Amino acid sequence: MLNSLLVPLLICHPLSRGCVFITYEMVALDKAVTIDTSAILQEKYKSYIYLRDENHIHLSHVDAHPYEVALWVLLKKTQSANKDVRLQAVQEIAANHHWQDYQYQTAAQIIDQRTAVGLARTPQVDLRFFRHPLPPPALEDSLSAENDLRQLLASLPLSEVDKCVQYFTSLALRESDQSMAAQRGGLWCFGGNGLPYAQSLTSVPSEKVETFCLQALVQHSKSHCDLIVSNGGLPLLQRLYQLRRESLKIQRNIVRIIGNLALNEGVHQAIFQSGWLPVLAEMMQSPHIMQASHAARALANLDRDTVTEKYQDGVYILHPQTRDNQPIKADVLFIHGILGAAFKTWRQKDRSTLEEERDAKGSDDYTECWPKSWLAADCPNLRVLSVEYDSHLSDWMAKCPAENQRKSLAYRSRELLNKLKLAGVGERPVVWVAHSMGGLLVKKMLLDAADDPDLQGLIKNTKGIMFYSVPHRGTLMAEYSVNVRYLLFPSIEVRELCKDSPALRNLNEGFLKIAKENEIKVLSFAETLPTNIGPMIKIFVVPTQSADLGIGELIQVDVDHLNICKPEKKDSFLYRRSLQFIQEALQRYTSQ
Repeated sequence: MLNSLLVPLLICHPLSRGCVFITYEMVALDKAVTIDTSAILQEKYKSYIYLRDENHIHLSHVDAHPYEVALWVLLKKTQSANKDVRLQAVQEIAANHHWQDYQYQTAAQIIDQRTAVGLARTPQVDLRFFRHPLPPPALEDSLSAENDLRQLLASLPLSEVDKCVQYFTSLALRESDQSMAAQRGGLWCFGGNGLPYAQSLTSVPSEKVETFCLQALVQHSKSHCDLIVSNGGLPLLQRLYQLRRESLKIQRNIVRIIGNLALNEGVHQAIFQSGWLPVLAEMMQSPHIMQASHAARALANLDRDTVTEKYQDGVYILHPQTRDNQPIKADVLFIHGILGAAFKTWRQKDRSTLEEERDAKGSDDYTECWPKSWLAADCPNLRVLSVEYDSHLSDWMAKCPAENQRKSLAYRSRELLNKLKLAGVGERPVVWVAHSMGGLLVKKMLLDAADDPDLQGLIKNTKGIMFYSVPHRGTLMAEYSVNVRYLLFPSIEVRELCKDSPALRNLNEGFLKIAKENEIKVLSFAETLPTNIGPMIKIFVVPTQSADLGIGELIQVDVDHLNICKPEKKDSFLYRRSLQFIQEALQRYTSQ
């Protein structure tokens, strides 16, 4: 427009030359200082807070960037009534890595609980998809955390829990004022005589107290989940989780409680709204297998779009822990022995024995759980589960007067069968892997399943069993002193361990009948080295004669009882033969 004024100015007046000069300078200056506002607008957009509005999905995106349009389209699809459309949308959202920060913020504020769970169960998902809620009021100190946990426990009824939980909870709550005072500077006791566990201590650390309280909450969370949620348990556990970030054990106990609460679909939204999805998604990416597996169990129980099974307390899914497009063809189930656990029993051979070899190679690829690290990689189309059953609820539970009922194989068999049924075990072909007394438990479960019309699928789908030093015919340990005997087998009645006891004989005969009728493949490993159980004491825990079931192949291995199920490395004979057995037992079903 300024250029159009130049001609009239040149003609109209003698002073036009001065006007022309001024006008020319104005035009030049205007061109020189012109600012591109697109960058400013882009930053302005990023600062907006995008609230969820159903009408947003109907707005035109003509002027939007293609990536912007794609995000809105995918977010709309996550709300589709068609499950396949929803699942595909979640997968595409997580797979695209070109989103800007403000787009992650937009998605985090729009996605619902179902979509957030799907993203959390996506491998290596970007954690910016998850909206962290406002932090709850911080706990003042560890004593405040302990006090809040006690108050939560006190609000829970002692009905619908077994006698050991009642006993333990009562101990944890009895005369809490005195115990809190003792925590600040004296013997921690619960009145009168004090706890036997604490009589030799001058104090009990707050972290230890919190662990005991959390162990009680683990048991309560199976039957009192609604009360725990309504009494503020979710934000309390969130605050404690943040307070104890350095304690992996406390974090596992907390997430174990969340996994139990997630069994109740009625509290899923409360778990989502209290900010647990970002925590679980982050823990899923932990380098610690135990941490990731606890988070995987909780998320699987929250995921009702792709998971129909429910994983009860003590049933851990080692593979697949995330949503997987590859169909699962069969199951492999690991059962530990007494004093074992779902993870530590199946670790690689202890680091100390491999230290020199690792130093020579200059690398450390040690695994805390070879079924998770090795078997899952070699057999990706198998579901790998590991089961854990507590010999004691906690360090105090050895004193529980009702603990005797937990000692028998019959009790554990009934308990685990119920859990495995809910996890869908028996609906696919399955191979059992058991160490020590866990093998007796597997045989007892199969005998019980054979008598239950609802569990016939478990019998028909059992294709193989692998036994690591299982005392099929008893053990001489039962004839040793009481102290040594209970050191290794504290929770099994002595009469069930005696060499050639009637109980073991009947169990063996019943199992052999089932194995032959159903053509179950069997592989047994036997230890050939004595086990060091104390100063100057080495014994053969399970002699070769007892490890020999009488059917299938028996392989003797130059290891002791504790290391019979812990391969030295992935290419060791012990692992390669175990892998071969699993693959051969399931080949007919995995090759389809």
